[in-house]
Amino acid sequence: MGVGLRHPHYRQIIEDPPTEKVSWLEVHPENYFGGGINYKFLEKIREDFPISFHGVGLSLGSAQPVNVDHVQQLKKLIDLIEPFQFSDHAAWSMSGNAHLNDLMPLAYTDDNLDNLCRNIDYVQNTLGQQILIENPSTYMRFTQDEMTEWEFLNSLVSRSECALLLDINNIVVQAKNHGFSAHEYIDNINFNAVKEMHLAGYTKREIEGQTLYLDTHGEKVHKDVWQLFEYTMSRYSAVHTLIEWDNDIPSLDVLFEEAKKAKSIIDQTKERRCMQNDAAE
Repeated sequence: MGVGLRHPHYRQIIEDPPTEKVSWLEVHPENYFGGGINYKFLEKIREDFPISFHGVGLSLGSAQPVNVDHVQQLKKLIDLIEPFQFSDHAAWSMSGNAHLNDLMPLAYTDDNLDNLCRNIDYVQNTLGQQILIENPSTYMRFTQDEMTEWEFLNSLVSRSECALLLDINNIVVQAKNHGFSAHEYIDNINFNAVKEMHLAGYTKREIEGQTLYLDTHGEKVHKDVWQLFEYTMSRYSAVHTLIEWDNDIPSLDVLFEEAKKAKSIIDQTKERRCMQNDAAE
């Protein structure tokens, strides 16, 4: 189990490394491109914990090629910190010279799949490693969609040979916002390609008489997200799993309790699968 490493917790983790409570930490690499004190903290923390990078700035889904300078800064940081894996999103945030401070959704079309594959290929070739792509959270659907999200991601894996980061909270948010079955998503995604999962909290809001579920990463994991995670673990073997919390960041103890709950679900579902396999034999 891992948790997201955020700056309020740097000193506590350095002074008393919680190695018995979590086994790895994840950071947004863009926060360390400039070096400085944040980089020094990360350099120290990596002595006790494996680190993974979760990028937010490549804009892999843009129609234009990725920013070469950004990829080179990322490669430099990867060479220094040596994270055990790197992930980014099936989304876009750049158009021309404009950069949006958010991850924008894609229409699931063959043209957008081509763009995403092209950019992933460039990044993987430049970094010399496979990268993970996260399923996004979205709040609208496109009339141009030619396939479901899981079909889009499965095709992406097949064509680019990338791996997947499956965000369970994002699936719940989208299922609620768009009215599809979260179980159907889990049943049809190529889980052999999944190398990491995220668990996080969403926020429910009423907007103009409509209920909208937002992927805010600012609350504890909700019951229905835990339920979908348990369903997923009842079907598949566990992968690296992270508690993600970016807003209204709580104490480390709260994050550790969430991680403990996730670990308990993983262990219980694994035991049930083993018992079922024994009974079948």
